[in-house]
Amino acid sequence: MIREYFSNIWQGFTTPLTGMRLTWKQLFRPSVTLQYPDERWELPPNSRMQLFVNMDDCIGCAQCERACPVRCITIETIKAVLDEVEETTTGHKKRLHVPVFDIDMAKCCYCNLCTYPCPTECIYMTPSFEDAAPDRFDLLYHFSQITPEQAEELEDKSRRLDEAEAAKKAAQEAEKAAVAAD
Repeated sequence: MIREYFSNIWQGFTTPLTGMRLTWKQLFRPSVTLQYPDERWELPPNSRMQLFVNMDDCIGCAQCERACPVRCITIETIKAVLDEVEETTTGHKKRLHVPVFDIDMAKCCYCNLCTYPCPTECIYMTPSFEDAAPDRFDLLYHFSQITPEQAEELEDKSRRLDEAEAAKKAAQEAEKAAVAAD
């Protein structure tokens, strides 16, 4: 009984000392916790984050769409009229207009496979990773800069060009047939 009494007194004395020793030890160690919104860890350069598309460089080849394993990229193209062909910053000809270039980040598995086949390197991972949204449809990103009205005009131009080429080809074939008949 007396032994237990003195044992409790000894524990009551040593327990706070043990706690104080741990506190003093941690006090002089460097901090490993960051105050997140204000401070951030430096991320490695090969980190996979949010996708971004530079539409000024996109030629509409759809190689990124074909490379995507989960089909989160949707691309629609319209053939450009010859006098409207532009150049990208890398020197590639833009023979197609891209009225629809959507990426559904809710489906994206961040595998980075879509960035490798792009000949103009217009699709890439950004350092942004905080893309939470309250609604799943807020994660559907539209990158195209062409409005639906502009897309309709471009489609009409392309259709008229195709019809003119078909008429020209039919006239040439009729001329060949007339020459062959003579």
